[in-house]
Amino acid sequence: MKVSFKFWGLVGFIWLIATVADRLWWHSFSGIPSWDQADYLNSALDHGRALGLLHGGHWLGWKALLDLSPKIPPLASLVNGSVMALAGDAPRQAAWSLSLWNGLLLVSVAFWGLHLRGRDLALLGVAFVSITPALLTLRSDYLLEMPLTAVVTLALWRLGCWWDPETGGRWTQAFWAAAAFTVAVLVKQSALLVLLPAVLWAGWVALRRDRSTRRQCVMGICLVLLGVLPWLKHNWITTIGGTKRAVIESAVREGDPSLFSLDNWTWYAQLLPSQVGHLFLVVGLSGVLLCLFLNRACVLKLNERWSGLDNKLAWFWLIFTLFAAWIFTSLSPNKGDRYIAPVLPSILLILARGWLQWGLFIERKWFPRISFAFPMVLVTGWLSMFPVAWNAQVSRLGSARNGPLQEIVLAAGGANPSGVPTTLIVVPSTPDLNQHNVSYYGRRNGGKLVGRQLGNSLQDIEPLLTQAQWVVLAEGDQGSVRESAAILDQAVRDSGWFVQKRIFSRLGGGNYSLWSRKSTAPARISFSETFPSLAKGLETGVKGLEDVFSVVAIQHMVDGHFEYQSEVRKKAMNTLMNNPVDIEARWTLALLAVLENRPYEASKQFAILEQYLPANPWPSAYRSAVILASWNPWKAALVADTANQKNPNALLAGLGDLSGVMGGFVWRLPSASKTIPKAIDFVEEALSSTDEEP
Repeated sequence: MKVSFKFWGLVGFIWLIATVADRLWWHSFSGIPSWDQADYLNSALDHGRALGLLHGGHWLGWKALLDLSPKIPPLASLVNGSVMALAGDAPRQAAWSLSLWNGLLLVSVAFWGLHLRGRDLALLGVAFVSITPALLTLRSDYLLEMPLTAVVTLALWRLGCWWDPETGGRWTQAFWAAAAFTVAVLVKQSALLVLLPAVLWAGWVALRRDRSTRRQCVMGICLVLLGVLPWLKHNWITTIGGTKRAVIESAVREGDPSLFSLDNWTWYAQLLPSQVGHLFLVVGLSGVLLCLFLNRACVLKLNERWSGLDNKLAWFWLIFTLFAAWIFTSLSPNKGDRYIAPVLPSILLILARGWLQWGLFIERKWFPRISFAFPMVLVTGWLSMFPVAWNAQVSRLGSARNGPLQEIVLAAGGANPSGVPTTLIVVPSTPDLNQHNVSYYGRRNGGKLVGRQLGNSLQDIEPLLTQAQWVVLAEGDQGSVRESAAILDQAVRDSGWFVQKRIFSRLGGGNYSLWSRKSTAPARISFSETFPSLAKGLETGVKGLEDVFSVVAIQHMVDGHFEYQSEVRKKAMNTLMNNPVDIEARWTLALLAVLENRPYEASKQFAILEQYLPANPWPSAYRSAVILASWNPWKAALVADTANQKNPNALLAGLGDLSGVMGGFVWRLPSASKTIPKAIDFVEEALSSTDEEP
């Protein structure tokens, strides 16, 4: 369908009005970004620095760039970091990226509306999306759901165009559908909850259509893999672990409904009235019913005055993908009002069709000589949502979190490009003060201060007391921390090694206090001094590996810049220059490579250790594991099998069979069913014997 410049001018005008409203809101907002918001701001800051666009960073290569997105894909942060470079890194300046994503969303809705029915529905859809309370909230909250909603809507529309049995099946349509799908997944992997059923259905239809569409399907798969695999291959282990924590563990912790309960399957439906407005929802749904049950001849006559009949195939696609997305999203155990946001544009297009039907019905029944259905529906629809949207945004301004965060950061030397790399240990965890927003404000303007949280375990006490330089404690509410945080808090106060530098008043009562290490306290112990012996302990197997996991996690909190790594590497390289067969230096470099997610370098060091320690099975086990982690199961199987022949070991046997099966050697399944359980038992027995040691 050809559309005029006037149409796109109206779409642009709606975006402009929405952007002005957003900027007015952000101008009035002075709150502190909370946990998630600050985390995403940090990610944008990291990626902007890695691209060399923001002060305090420079280009270090693709691997260094991929290191910055271990759990969530990098595309949104790359875009947001680029916007920061142009607009500034203050929260309200960084929020310009949300207006950019909103523009993409409105354009996608406009195209989809045109495909469904024409200009009238497209403009109504754009207008309603721009003021819907739920989406308006996402435009004023620094999260990934706005970019996710935009790219998912774009991908669904493009997939629908390619799927269409009458007008689809073209190479250009397949390319843009695959590109949009790739972009959506690279914004956030939860896009698959909405897009996976859609792409499976579209792919099934394509495979059954003809040879050309089958080739297009293969091309699309290759394009998606080409776009996603570099990030996924680099970060797949941390991505799986992060998804487990964010989805499963969060659902348990937050008390979300059971998958088999009625509340689970009605959870998102119950949110809809507040997300779009009760009146808007009622009128829209009743209009859809009116459209469905009116006499067909009457419906056709009503539609003759507008921009064509409804595209039934396009409506089928929208409704099918909406229903499938609701099923898949409900299957996710973690529930949240923003998780359903990617399907809200689809719902709004359906409701806009209902509102339009009421306008056409009223026009024909009572005002047949006046063409006013579209402006009437546009105005009344906006008015029905405006009070809900206004109240939600005003209440958010009134509940904005404020506190002394910036003063604390500045007092500790943060937000200073000429400062030294500093780690500020944050014991409390509240919306207005936590490790994420401390890092964000500490690194603004090229600063070098990062925040890290300790207090989740009593094991945190000793490293904090012996190594920390700056600590923030709380008097009053500690926030979402464990009871061990209170013990750690008291340990800092009672140690005599820290002096209270300043006290900062908190809104609502209580204080935050900033503590610095005394000059008379025992000298800080550098992790670089103990790292080599910790790394060499890996040769003992499970015991050494357990020590690494327990110690390194805490050390990466105490040393948020990982400064020990350059010191350890330099010392190990100097040692090898004088003595190339130094075992401890090889273990050191191997463990560093593992911690830095460099499997090739780790494999190289473990291979050398295999030669130096021919009777020790652990260098081979580690080498096989890191090769498998880098998606080379065939070589991993060869390494494990070869080592198992020399030094029979339950773990090596299990790794060999596991790698072989993952590499497609299905004939190893019977052996794997025996060796993998034995390998697990072997590790568990080793761990239990370690726990029993005095």
